[in-house]
Amino acid sequence: MGCEMYLIPEPKALTINDGFYYLPYCGTVEIPLSCSQRAYGFAKLLQEDIIDELGFFYGIVKGTKEGTINLSVRETLGSEHYLFDVSEEGIYIQGGDENGLLYGIQTFRQILRQEGACIPCLCMEDYPSLPNRGFFHDVTRGRVPTLEWLKNLADTLSFYKMNQMQLYIEHSFLFAQLSEMWRDDTPLRAQEIMELDAYCMERGIELIPSLSTFGHLYKLLNTKKYRYLCELTDAGRKPFSFMDRMAHHTIDVSNEESFSLVKQMIAEYMPLFSSGKFNICADETFDLGKGRNKERASQEGVDALYMEYVEKLCGFLAENGRIPMLWGDVMLDFPEFANRLPEGTVCLNWGYAYNQTEDSTRIYAENGVRQYVCPGVAGWNQLLNLQRNSYENISRMCEYAMKYKAEGMLNTDWGDFGHINHPAFSIPGLIYGAAASWNGGLPSYEEMNEAISSLEYGDSSGTLLNIAGRLGEQECFGWGNAVYWKEKGSKSDVSRKKEVLAEAAERVKTIPEKNREIDVCVQELAGCTKFMDGTMRKRIYPYLLAAEGMKLFNRIGGIVVNAETESYVTEDVFQAAEELEKWYYQYKLLWHTVSRESELYRIGEVIFWYADYLRDLKGL
Repeated sequence: MGCEMYLIPEPKALTINDGFYYLPYCGTVEIPLSCSQRAYGFAKLLQEDIIDELGFFYGIVKGTKEGTINLSVRETLGSEHYLFDVSEEGIYIQGGDENGLLYGIQTFRQILRQEGACIPCLCMEDYPSLPNRGFFHDVTRGRVPTLEWLKNLADTLSFYKMNQMQLYIEHSFLFAQLSEMWRDDTPLRAQEIMELDAYCMERGIELIPSLSTFGHLYKLLNTKKYRYLCELTDAGRKPFSFMDRMAHHTIDVSNEESFSLVKQMIAEYMPLFSSGKFNICADETFDLGKGRNKERASQEGVDALYMEYVEKLCGFLAENGRIPMLWGDVMLDFPEFANRLPEGTVCLNWGYAYNQTEDSTRIYAENGVRQYVCPGVAGWNQLLNLQRNSYENISRMCEYAMKYKAEGMLNTDWGDFGHINHPAFSIPGLIYGAAASWNGGLPSYEEMNEAISSLEYGDSSGTLLNIAGRLGEQECFGWGNAVYWKEKGSKSDVSRKKEVLAEAAERVKTIPEKNREIDVCVQELAGCTKFMDGTMRKRIYPYLLAAEGMKLFNRIGGIVVNAETESYVTEDVFQAAEELEKWYYQYKLLWHTVSRESELYRIGEVIFWYADYLRDLKGL
């Protein structure tokens, strides 16, 4: 990627010179007199890395002009712009502002991780192509991460020069007056949000609040207290299903109590953040105009109902000094209405297809709408992320951002059917987004994976992520299929059942081939541990556990199809059920290392349903 060491994102300009600077065992990191306390925090990150990587203790000094590593601000450089020079006399990092200093330090940390105390002489200039580079993580529909894991996520974002983070909240915050909504969950608390906000600021990251306020209000609109505010009149009267939660539960926009309730939630949540932005989401309002507002929709149009409510929400934010953000899927049908929203409102233009087109980005640009492009890490509804899909999607969206002068990129990590995939599997996609938004594009998929394998996972063979990418493509009856069959393949809907089975029957033909390839990938991943140090080898385990789960569900898919279409089963169904339950026990142990209890029980319900289903087939 341009030099013998890996740097992510790649710098705009880099020259490797002859010679090396050998870090002395005792030295100093010097920060300029003009810098704030934030610069001290950035210097401390470097100080701690030098200790961790080398065991050298470096002090932090200010204004002595005798530092081993010299930091300074050069205001003629642009925001987040930095220069990094290494000669045989010392190391010099100049930033156009304090964030520029941070990014120079993060580059040095990447070099230190690979080169140790022997730093090659070099000259580097670097700056981002997009000013806003964010990551959006679902902490609602399945997993509520531990605070420690969220801090680790912030560390990773900062290391790869991202500057924004959002957490998707529907019901997983402990709102004071909404205990019925979160009582069976493990919600984040106000103090934790404030602590995370401060932690992010120390690492150059703006933690932006994000809250569902329109669609996707399943738990709020299923409470006995507030179900009357749902657009549809049957809220709270159906058993839970993952698909139903995703498809319905839009708020009644004509009821003033709806707006009052949502304002109350925003007013409680907003002050916990130092950010001047607020994401109201407002996406996928599938039911709008189909229930309580059917008559209004027929007379005024669904677009008028949508804009009326969104204008009120955005106006409330503007009155409180916040810049509104919202997802752009609904408004894409009437982008000209965006000029009715408060000045500065940002449209979050999402699209997750492998071959995503530029159409939505172009349409918003032609209508003068401020936008971020929002690709995804392709992990939802499956045990292991589809890395190549993620790479292609992110590459395209960031290219469109550059072409149509979008203001930023927000890379998304959704939970959907319980957030089955381990969150660490989204790190490669996170890094693709970091690199693409900084540079406007990416090296090849294989080159990018080699760099990430080496720098992020400490795999000197550079093969880990290409293996993981192959592994993720071996599902033929995955988690999404399993949930879909359980919830839609019921005997009560015979026509739907036949449709689901026909689709599954085509996929399960490849089970022997897919499971053999899973075994090959598992062996190759185990082989990678030879090229990793002891601190990194444990990162292989989640992949091995996911691989076993993929094999199990592939087998189960074959059993389901045979049982339902041919009325025969050749496998030992009791053994398959027992293997599934044992796998789930290990899955739970891993879950609790990074996540609270949250909705783990819902995943368990699916697992146990299949175990019981298998045992009930004994007579076939």
